[in-house]
Amino acid sequence: MKILDMLFGCWHKRLSFPISGKRGQRRPFAAQQTGTYVVCLDCGKEFAYDWRQMRIVAPRTEQDPTAASLEAKAS
Repeated sequence: MKILDMLFGCWHKRLSFPISGKRGQRRPFAAQQTGTYVVCLDCGKEFAYDWRQMRIVAPRTEQDPTAASLEAKAS
């Protein structure tokens, strides 16, 4: 099952309610992109979630330097 997840990603449909961390807490990797994330209730994989669009967003492949500086200032 792990090999299939690495190749195709999570295909499960049961997700947690969106979770937003409190200021000052360490954020999971998925929450670093938008500040909010959801978790697959079947396999435990975390996904970045956008409250404005109310959907899971695609993961960032590279770190944008301006986004990194904004994230550091917001923390």
